[in-house]
Amino acid sequence: MAVNLAPPKTQIHYPDSDGQPMAESDFQREPLIYAVESLGIFFASRADVYVSGNMFVYYRQGDPEAVVAPDVFVVMGAARRKRNSYRIWEEGKAPDFVLEITSNATYDKDQGAKVGIYSLMKVREYFQYDPTRDYLQPPLQGLRLAGRGYEPLPPTTLPDGALAIHSEVLGLELRLLAESGDLRFFNPATGSILRSHAEAEEEVARLQAELERLKGKT
Repeated sequence: MAVNLAPPKTQIHYPDSDGQPMAESDFQREPLIYAVESLGIFFASRADVYVSGNMFVYYRQGDPEAVVAPDVFVVMGAARRKRNSYRIWEEGKAPDFVLEITSNATYDKDQGAKVGIYSLMKVREYFQYDPTRDYLQPPLQGLRLAGRGYEPLPPTTLPDGALAIHSEVLGLELRLLAESGDLRFFNPATGSILRSHAEAEEEVARLQAELERLKGKT
């Protein structure tokens, strides 16, 4: 009987977490949660759109160091299912949209290394949002892939003072509200702002309270 003397193939481990907290503060965590939830609700009827955030995305097979963890990302053409990490060679494609929420700890990478990595991955749109307005001017910026690099997406100042940038990938506008500076997604087709789960529940409660008030008048 032949004996196989070849050494066993080493199984490569791709970690699912680095043990770091999700975000530095409320300024980063709240828009991250809003973006993932509101986009998840918006694309809920699409089984071929995957929305996630703060997840490891591996972009080179066999190299666990070739990894990024976008704050928010959307993949058109990937099954909507739970994952521990996202591996481009298994899924067949990279994210189409990435949003990074800038902080003191991430600013250099968001402006430098990640731009090159996302262009290498062929991420079609790369947005950055600075909730504290300390690092970016304007605090919302968008890039669209053109060839091997990115071109800036021109922002628009709306009559109410809000800053808006259109995302061709999402079919939505990213807006900074004039009064609060908060980031919101706007759906031009319905003329409405996308809501998170909590905001949707608050709206339902408000409508129910208004209905009860009107009933009490009859």
